Amino acid sequence: RLLDELGALGEVAWVGRGSLGRDDGRVVLYRPGGEALRPIGIVAGAERPAGARHDAIRAHLSRRGASFYREISAAAGGPDREVLDALWDLVWAGEVTNDTFAPLRALRWKRPARSSARPRAGRLTALGPPEAAGRWSLIKDMAGVPAPTERLHAMALALLDRYGVLVREAVMSEGIEGGFAGLYPVLRALEEAGRIRRGYFIEGLGAAQFALAGAIDRLRASRDAGALRSGRPAVHLLAAADPANPYGASLPWPRRGDDDRRPLARAAGASVILVDGVAVLYVERGGRTLQTLPAFDGPTVAGLAVPALHGLIGPGRDRELVVGRIDGMPVAESPHRAVLLAAGFVAGYRGLVLRPAVEAARGRR
Repeated sequence: RLLDELGALGEVAWVGRGSLGRDDGRVVLYRPGGEALRPIGIVAGAERPAGARHDAIRAHLSRRGASFYREISAAAGGPDREVLDALWDLVWAGEVTNDTFAPLRALRWKRPARSSARPRAGRLTALGPPEAAGRWSLIKDMAGVPAPTERLHAMALALLDRYGVLVREAVMSEGIEGGFAGLYPVLRALEEAGRIRRGYFIEGLGAAQFALAGAIDRLRASRDAGALRSGRPAVHLLAAADPANPYGASLPWPRRGDDDRRPLARAAGASVILVDGVAVLYVERGGRTLQTLPAFDGPTVAGLAVPALHGLIGPGRDRELVVGRIDGMPVAESPHRAVLLAAGFVAGYRGLVLRPAVEAARGRR
């Protein structure tokens, strides 16, 4: 709601920066008219879409300015599905954006599989598909691209704020054009100016570590508190791509041995559960498959990690979580099946199912 309000006021805008499949992609937020944060931390846009409908949409928006979908559809011609695909091609390429965040949320809704599918009769037919709501406009009508030095400076500060301690691996995981070598001169200049510090703050992550002074103080405080802490371990459920998850970026994913070839990635939609900062369980996109990591085999870790899966369902999230496979084998044959059942999963024909109603019932008990 707050983002929608800021978008309507022109305070915040979003821009696509590359597709991650048919209905997913990277986006970046920036402040129009202020610091141009558009390129920060995002892979450079995809190749410029070329097609008759792409050109028709560009021409219409260039001539008429911000427009609703029905005007764009009339200018481009053709079935809704094909016009929508062309429109979103331009979005992910960073050429077109919208004044609200509603189309991004609507991408999670199921879409027709056939490009010739007709829209449902009723109100949506008049207003257009939900993933085309709001007004669309060309990026060039908004803010200009900053100079290279300004862009690198803003990028360095954003990454330092994002990670606290910035290392080569974290920069590489962001997919930034030029990589760590392109950012290093700016980091060195910031260090010489006394705005950041360079040192060996985290063991095993190389000598080229840069950090904000406040981040170093927090690291020391966390280290001292960790040495004194007793009681229940801290459990966190994070998106795999969250900067708070160091695995796959600053740290390699834990492996069970040389024979462990299961690919783990900081993929959109995937999640990871950490117990006291150690990755113990990886949840693939959609939740159908779980992969346990070495620390999961501890006597009490599994009982701590699995209940955190409740965080994947509920208001604003999926209505249920269905686990079909664990470590590559059917969940019915997995030695971890009992742990999931104890955490509130119930057996179903698709696998083990976790629903919000089950969670509520467990809370009443």
